[in-house]
Amino acid sequence: MLVIREDHGAIAVLTMNAPDRLNPLSDTMLSNLQDAFAALREDPDIRVIVLRGAGRAFCAGHDLREMQQKRAERDRGVKALKALFDRCARLMQTIPKLPQPVIAQVHGMATAAGCQLVASCDMAVAAEDTRFGVNGVNIGLFCSTPMVALSRNIGRKAAFEMLTTGRFISALEAREAGLVNRVVPADALEAETMALAGTVAEKLGSAVQIGKRAFYDQLEMPLRDAYAYTGNAMVENMLDEGTMEGIAAFLEKRRPAWQQ
Repeated sequence: MLVIREDHGAIAVLTMNAPDRLNPLSDTMLSNLQDAFAALREDPDIRVIVLRGAGRAFCAGHDLREMQQKRAERDRGVKALKALFDRCARLMQTIPKLPQPVIAQVHGMATAAGCQLVASCDMAVAAEDTRFGVNGVNIGLFCSTPMVALSRNIGRKAAFEMLTTGRFISALEAREAGLVNRVVPADALEAETMALAGTVAEKLGSAVQIGKRAFYDQLEMPLRDAYAYTGNAMVENMLDEGTMEGIAAFLEKRRPAWQQ
Protein backbone atom coordinates (compact mmCIF):
# COMPACT_ATOMS: atom_id res chain seq x y z
CA MET A 1 0.00 0.00 0.00
CA LEU A 2 1.30 3.44 -0.90
CA VAL A 3 -0.51 5.11 1.99
CA ILE A 4 -0.85 3.30 5.31
CA ARG A 5 -3.34 4.45 7.93
CA GLU A 6 -2.95 3.67 11.63
CA ASP A 7 -5.37 5.00 14.23
CA HIS A 8 -4.23 5.80 17.76
CA GLY A 9 -7.41 6.78 19.54
CA ALA A 10 -8.50 10.12 18.09
CA ILE A 11 -5.27 10.48 16.08
CA ALA A 12 -4.88 9.02 12.58
CA VAL A 13 -1.34 8.53 11.29
CA LEU A 14 -0.92 8.43 7.50
CA THR A 15 2.40 7.09 6.21
CA MET A 16 3.52 7.63 2.62
CA ASN A 17 5.00 4.23 1.86
CA ALA A 18 7.41 4.31 -1.08
CA PRO A 19 10.69 4.45 0.86
CA ASP A 20 12.90 3.14 -1.92
CA ARG A 21 12.05 6.25 -3.97
CA LEU A 22 11.80 8.73 -1.08
CA ASN A 23 7.99 8.78 -1.20
CA PRO A 24 7.48 10.77 -4.42
CA LEU A 25 4.14 12.40 -5.14
CA SER A 26 3.33 10.21 -8.13
CA ASP A 27 -0.14 10.11 -9.65
CA THR A 28 -0.92 7.04 -7.56
CA MET A 29 0.45 8.53 -4.34
CA LEU A 30 -1.59 11.69 -4.85
CA SER A 31 -4.69 9.65 -5.53
CA ASN A 32 -4.14 7.45 -2.48
CA LEU A 33 -3.59 10.46 -0.22
CA GLN A 34 -6.71 12.13 -1.59
CA ASP A 35 -8.74 9.00 -0.86
CA ALA A 36 -7.30 8.72 2.64
CA PHE A 37 -8.14 12.33 3.44
CA ALA A 38 -11.65 11.89 2.01
CA ALA A 39 -12.23 8.96 4.37
CA LEU A 40 -10.86 10.88 7.34
CA ARG A 41 -13.07 13.86 6.59
CA GLU A 42 -16.09 11.65 7.26
CA ASP A 43 -14.67 9.96 10.36
CA PRO A 44 -16.08 11.65 13.50
CA ASP A 45 -13.77 9.66 15.78
CA ILE A 46 -10.60 11.23 14.35
CA ARG A 47 -9.71 14.69 15.65
CA VAL A 48 -6.09 15.03 14.46
CA ILE A 49 -4.13 13.68 11.48
CA VAL A 50 -0.36 13.09 11.38
CA LEU A 51 1.28 12.79 7.96
CA ARG A 52 4.73 11.19 7.66
CA GLY A 53 6.99 9.36 5.21
CA ALA A 54 8.49 5.88 5.46
CA GLY A 55 12.22 5.24 5.14
CA ARG A 56 14.94 7.86 4.86
CA ALA A 57 12.86 10.91 3.96
CA PHE A 58 9.50 12.60 4.27
CA CYS A 59 8.97 13.30 0.56
CA ALA A 60 11.25 14.13 -2.37
CA GLY A 61 8.54 15.83 -4.45
CA HIS A 62 7.10 14.77 -7.78
CA ASP A 63 8.19 11.58 -9.53
CA LEU A 64 10.51 12.96 -12.22
CA ARG A 65 10.55 9.72 -14.23
CA GLU A 66 6.76 9.73 -14.33
CA MET A 67 6.79 13.36 -15.44
CA GLN A 68 9.23 12.55 -18.24
CA GLN A 69 6.98 9.73 -19.41
CA LYS A 70 3.94 11.98 -19.41
CA ARG A 71 5.79 14.64 -21.40
CA ALA A 72 6.69 12.02 -24.02
CA GLU A 73 3.10 10.81 -24.49
CA ARG A 74 2.16 11.53 -28.07
CA ASP A 75 -0.65 14.08 -28.41
CA ARG A 76 -1.36 13.80 -24.67
CA GLY A 77 1.76 15.13 -22.99
CA VAL A 78 0.45 18.60 -22.15
CA LYS A 79 -2.90 17.29 -20.88
CA ALA A 80 -1.25 14.54 -18.84
CA LEU A 81 1.14 16.97 -17.14
CA LYS A 82 -1.62 19.49 -16.47
CA ALA A 83 -3.76 16.73 -14.95
CA LEU A 84 -0.88 15.78 -12.63
CA PHE A 85 -0.36 19.32 -11.38
CA ASP A 86 -4.12 19.85 -11.01
CA ARG A 87 -4.34 16.67 -8.93
CA CYS A 88 -1.48 17.88 -6.74
CA ALA A 89 -3.07 21.31 -6.31
CA ARG A 90 -6.35 19.68 -5.33
CA LEU A 91 -4.59 17.66 -2.62
CA MET A 92 -2.76 20.71 -1.24
CA GLN A 93 -6.05 22.62 -1.06
CA THR A 94 -7.82 19.67 0.56
CA ILE A 95 -5.58 19.71 3.64
CA PRO A 96 -6.59 23.15 5.01
CA LYS A 97 -10.24 22.33 4.27
CA LEU A 98 -10.25 19.15 6.34
CA PRO A 99 -12.09 19.47 9.65
CA GLN A 100 -9.13 17.95 11.51
CA PRO A 101 -5.76 19.68 11.98
CA VAL A 102 -3.00 17.98 9.97
CA ILE A 103 0.52 17.78 11.43
CA ALA A 104 3.48 16.92 9.19
CA GLN A 105 6.10 14.71 10.87
CA VAL A 106 9.17 15.53 8.78
CA HIS A 107 12.53 13.80 8.61
CA GLY A 108 15.37 13.41 6.13
CA MET A 109 14.30 15.81 3.46
CA ALA A 110 11.25 17.58 2.11
CA THR A 111 12.00 18.89 -1.36
CA ALA A 112 10.02 20.59 -4.14
CA ALA A 113 6.43 19.29 -3.91
CA GLY A 114 7.46 17.57 -0.68
CA CYS A 115 8.27 20.97 0.79
CA GLN A 116 4.95 22.18 -0.62
CA LEU A 117 3.24 19.36 1.27
CA VAL A 118 4.83 20.45 4.56
CA ALA A 119 3.79 24.04 3.89
CA SER A 120 0.22 22.92 3.16
CA CYS A 121 -0.16 21.13 6.50
CA ASP A 122 -1.54 23.07 9.46
CA MET A 123 1.53 22.38 11.61
CA ALA A 124 4.87 20.61 11.26
CA VAL A 125 7.42 19.00 13.55
CA ALA A 126 10.86 18.31 12.05
CA ALA A 127 13.88 16.27 13.04
CA GLU A 128 16.85 18.56 13.53
CA ASP A 129 18.80 17.00 10.63
CA THR A 130 15.99 17.53 8.10
CA ARG A 131 16.66 19.60 4.97
CA PHE A 132 14.05 21.61 3.10
CA GLY A 133 14.27 22.90 -0.46
CA VAL A 134 12.37 23.98 -3.54
CA ASN A 135 15.34 23.03 -5.67
CA GLY A 136 13.76 22.34 -9.05
CA VAL A 137 15.59 25.32 -10.51
CA ASN A 138 18.82 23.30 -10.17
CA ILE A 139 17.62 21.01 -12.99
CA GLY A 140 15.90 23.77 -14.95
CA LEU A 141 12.37 23.27 -13.55
CA PHE A 142 11.25 26.23 -11.44
CA CYS A 143 9.07 25.12 -8.52
CA SER A 144 6.09 27.27 -9.52
CA THR A 145 3.36 25.21 -7.86
CA PRO A 146 5.33 24.55 -4.64
CA MET A 147 5.93 28.29 -4.30
CA VAL A 148 2.19 28.87 -3.78
CA ALA A 149 2.19 27.15 -0.39
CA LEU A 150 5.77 28.17 0.46
CA SER A 151 5.18 31.89 -0.14
CA ARG A 152 2.10 31.72 2.09
CA ASN A 153 4.16 30.28 4.94
CA ILE A 154 7.40 32.24 4.96
CA GLY A 155 8.60 35.73 4.05
CA ARG A 156 8.54 36.76 0.41
CA LYS A 157 12.25 37.41 0.04
CA ALA A 158 13.24 34.19 1.82
CA ALA A 159 10.88 32.21 -0.40
CA PHE A 160 12.19 33.85 -3.57
CA GLU A 161 15.78 33.15 -2.59
CA MET A 162 15.01 29.47 -2.01
CA LEU A 163 13.18 29.24 -5.34
CA THR A 164 15.83 30.96 -7.43
CA THR A 165 18.98 29.52 -5.85
CA GLY A 166 17.77 25.99 -5.14
CA ARG A 167 19.50 26.23 -1.77
CA PHE A 168 18.44 23.82 0.95
CA ILE A 169 17.68 25.19 4.40
CA SER A 170 18.10 23.41 7.71
CA ALA A 171 15.31 22.51 10.08
CA LEU A 172 16.33 25.37 12.37
CA GLU A 173 16.18 27.82 9.47
CA ALA A 174 12.78 26.39 8.54
CA ARG A 175 11.52 27.01 12.06
CA GLU A 176 12.87 30.56 12.09
CA ALA A 177 11.21 31.19 8.73
CA GLY A 178 7.86 29.84 9.93
CA LEU A 179 7.75 26.68 7.82
CA VAL A 180 7.77 24.32 10.83
CA ASN A 181 6.62 24.70 14.42
CA ARG A 182 9.13 22.56 16.30
CA VAL A 183 12.58 21.05 15.72
CA VAL A 184 13.62 18.05 17.81
CA PRO A 185 16.31 15.37 17.85
CA ALA A 186 15.60 12.62 15.34
CA ASP A 187 15.02 10.01 18.02
CA ALA A 188 12.35 12.22 19.62
CA LEU A 189 10.49 13.10 16.42
CA GLU A 190 7.64 10.61 16.67
CA ALA A 191 7.09 11.17 20.38
CA GLU A 192 7.08 14.97 20.01
CA THR A 193 4.71 14.85 17.04
CA MET A 194 2.30 12.51 18.81
CA ALA A 195 2.48 14.65 21.96
CA LEU A 196 1.47 17.72 19.94
CA ALA A 197 -1.27 15.74 18.22
CA GLY A 198 -2.46 14.45 21.59
CA THR A 199 -2.66 17.96 23.02
CA VAL A 200 -4.86 19.09 20.13
CA ALA A 201 -6.95 15.91 20.23
CA GLU A 202 -7.84 16.61 23.88
CA LYS A 203 -9.63 19.82 22.91
CA LEU A 204 -13.31 19.98 22.01
CA GLY A 205 -13.37 18.62 18.45
CA SER A 206 -16.27 20.77 17.27
CA ALA A 207 -14.54 23.94 18.52
CA VAL A 208 -11.31 23.05 16.69
CA GLN A 209 -13.25 22.33 13.51
CA ILE A 210 -15.04 25.68 13.65
CA GLY A 211 -11.76 27.42 14.45
CA LYS A 212 -9.77 25.78 11.67
CA ARG A 213 -12.38 26.66 9.06
CA ALA A 214 -12.52 30.26 10.29
CA PHE A 215 -8.72 30.53 10.44
CA TYR A 216 -8.28 29.83 6.73
CA ASP A 217 -11.39 31.66 5.56
CA GLN A 218 -10.54 34.92 7.32
CA LEU A 219 -7.00 35.01 5.93
CA GLU A 220 -8.39 35.89 2.50
CA MET A 221 -10.70 38.65 3.77
CA PRO A 222 -10.31 42.39 4.35
CA LEU A 223 -10.04 43.26 8.06
CA ARG A 224 -13.65 44.42 8.48
CA ASP A 225 -15.03 41.33 6.76
CA ALA A 226 -12.73 39.05 8.75
CA TYR A 227 -14.06 40.40 12.05
CA ALA A 228 -17.67 40.06 10.90
CA TYR A 229 -17.04 36.48 9.74
CA THR A 230 -15.18 35.39 12.86
CA GLY A 231 -17.84 37.00 15.06
CA ASN A 232 -20.36 34.64 13.47
CA ALA A 233 -17.93 31.76 14.03
CA MET A 234 -17.76 32.68 17.73
CA VAL A 235 -21.56 32.65 17.93
CA GLU A 236 -21.66 29.23 16.25
CA ASN A 237 -19.07 27.98 18.72
CA MET A 238 -20.92 29.42 21.75
CA LEU A 239 -24.09 27.56 20.74
CA ASP A 240 -22.27 24.21 20.87
CA GLU A 241 -23.28 22.06 23.83
CA GLY A 242 -19.69 20.98 24.36
CA THR A 243 -18.66 24.62 24.69
CA MET A 244 -21.30 25.16 27.36
CA GLU A 245 -19.84 22.21 29.27
CA GLY A 246 -16.31 23.60 28.83
CA ILE A 247 -17.29 26.99 30.23
CA ALA A 248 -19.18 25.41 33.14
CA ALA A 249 -16.19 23.20 33.94
CA PHE A 250 -13.86 26.20 33.94
CA LEU A 251 -16.11 28.17 36.29
CA GLU A 252 -16.51 25.14 38.56
CA LYS A 253 -12.75 24.42 38.49
CA ARG A 254 -13.03 20.88 37.06
CA ARG A 255 -12.16 19.08 33.85
CA PRO A 256 -14.82 19.21 31.12
CA ALA A 257 -16.82 16.00 30.65
CA TRP A 258 -16.86 16.12 26.85
CA GLN A 259 -18.63 13.33 25.00
CA GLN A 260 -16.47 12.94 21.88
